Order: sequence, then C-alpha cells, then structure tokens
Amino acid sequence: MSLDNIEIDERWLKEIAEFPLVEALFGRRSRRFFRGAEIPDGSLAYKSGHEPLPLDNLEKLLILLAVGGVTGWHHSVTRHDRYKPHLSNYSGSASGRTFPSAAGFHTSEIFFTDDTGTYIFQTRDAKPEAERNEDGRHSIAELIDKYKKRIRKISDKRLHIPNYEPYMEGHNSWVANRPGTFLAFPVGDLAQHTIANLCFYVQNGLSIYDDVNNRKIPGLEKFADIIDVENPLPLTFLDQYSLAELSAELSTATYAGMLMQQALGLGGWMFDGIDRLTVLGASGDPDVPGLGFRYDTDERWPLPNPTGLEGVFVSHSRLTSKTCAPPSTRSASASSARTARSIRTLRDRGKTRAK
Repeated sequence: MSLDNIEIDERWLKEIAEFPLVEALFGRRSRRFFRGAEIPDGSLAYKSGHEPLPLDNLEKLLILLAVGGVTGWHHSVTRHDRYKPHLSNYSGSASGRTFPSAAGFHTSEIFFTDDTGTYIFQTRDAKPEAERNEDGRHSIAELIDKYKKRIRKISDKRLHIPNYEPYMEGHNSWVANRPGTFLAFPVGDLAQHTIANLCFYVQNGLSIYDDVNNRKIPGLEKFADIIDVENPLPLTFLDQYSLAELSAELSTATYAGMLMQQALGLGGWMFDGIDRLTVLGASGDPDVPGLGFRYDTDERWPLPNPTGLEGVFVSHSRLTSKTCAPPSTRSASASSARTARSIRTLRDRGKTRAK
C-alpha cells in the first residue's frame, strides 16, 4: 500500500463532506455482495460477471480516518460533583477521535488487511496534528496527509482466516476477507481499560471485593479515608463493566466506518462473525497464525488469553519479565502493587487538594 502519491480530488472530498448525515443513518444497510463475488447456491445464487475491484488508497484512508481518526482535543469531563470546583482527572487520553470511549480511556488501535498485506493504523496515542479552520471545520485532505504516516505494515500477506467454521461464521464464509475486499477491525486493550476503571473507582470512592472466591481484598482497609470499604462492588461487576465499555468503543468505531461507506457509495457491513482468537493468533492451529499475538493458557481457563504482538500492540496484562512465574500469581501481585501505589498517590493528592 504505497501512500506517497495519492491523487486528491478536492471536489469529490467536498461532496463527501456534504453528504447528509440523516441519509447515511437511514440508508445504512449491510451490503455484502461485492463486484466479483458469488453466492454459490440457494434461491439467491448468483455470480458477478466482473473481476473484484479493490478500494483505491484514497478510499481506504477515508475509511480508516472514520474508524480511528484523531480529530482534535477532547472537551474533557466538564463537571463532576465529587470534584468541584476542580475538573475531573480520570480521562485516559486528551485527544478526541471519531468515536467515543468511556471516560476518554481510548485503548484501541485499528488493524486492517487487503490484497497488499496486513497493517496497523496507530492513532491511539497520536496527538492532534490537523487544525480546524476559522469555520470550525477540518480539511479532509489535511487529515489524510497528517495521519497516513501512522499506517504501519506488519505483513506482506492478507490475514489468513479460513472461510469455514469454527474460524468464521457460516453466513460470512462466502464473502468475508475474500480477494478484492478490505477488512478493518479495532482491537482494544481490556487489561488497560480495567486498570483505568480501577483508578476511576478509587478516584470516586469505590472499592471492590473478590466475589469469585468470596473474599475481601487484603489491605484495602488502610485506604478507608478515600474509598468505601464497607460497601464494595463485586470484581465480576468490574469485569463486565469494562468489557461492555470496551465493546461499545469498538462497535462505535466500526459504525463510524459504516457511515463513511455510505458517503463513499461503497458496499460493506459491520460484523463480529470471525473468531477473534483466530484473528489475534490464538486459534491453536499453526497453519492459522492470525496477527501473531502472544497468548497464555492455563488449565483453569476455558480459552487462551492473547496479550499482544511485541513492538506493535502489547496489552497491559503482558508479562514483561523473562522469569517464568505463573501468570496467575505474578500478574496478580504486580497488579496489586500498582493499585496500592495508585491509591497512595491518589490519597496524597486528595490531602494536598484539601489543604
């Protein structure tokens, strides 16, 4: 995917910018059949008489900007009764993207694949580089120019996902990730999101207990001056809360891409009917390496736990030590230490603020 010489048609970009939002919303449909596709059987059997027509680079960039573009600084968490007259301090990122994230945590990055290879569009930690004009609008051409450099190739091949179950849902097997198609998908760091939620809980006076093993978390009573240790929330609530929030982040990013497809006049659809462990690289099949994420297994876990691809996208749950301590004990102790340090720091800040 060469991005050096992209022909920009300003008139076409102007048409895209003026495409009605209401039409994009009300016209949204899953349009699976593409040029060159074939429905092999059934009452809708049909074969296109054309060769597949891949997206050009400008179309790809517009989709990527919609799915994961940085569009300026966010507006902050404007007011919180507990913090008044101070501003809230728990936003995870200061930049604003095309999609929302709970408390501005923003833990996701965008991966994509097509006939030219597999890539990551790294905007999670990107600062805003394109300024709005005097009318408060962005130049789409400038956004393209500023953020195309954040595309990084990680493989010369299309991501290999076998087009049959259990790797792919049967209703997608005839059309998803086929030659000529463009597949973009966000990947979020659930560990980072959960740690951010733990900090959010502490900053808002909440605590948790281990409802899986029906026990309190040792040592929390030391911090009773800043958290409610008498009415803790269950750990599984924190897990579900974090998963739901991150799922919303990934879904709205994908939906933004769908709306851009409407403006571009492109077919396509948003779906999760591809096995996520297969995509990340934890299928267990050496012939299906996916993105190549490292993953951990444990006899107590029903599924493997992918933790990232070194130098590309690494989860906050990833063990950085080369020692072979069991993940369950080492990561738990490390997390407890980090949480305790965070609580002490927050308590000190609270005392400073009170002065």
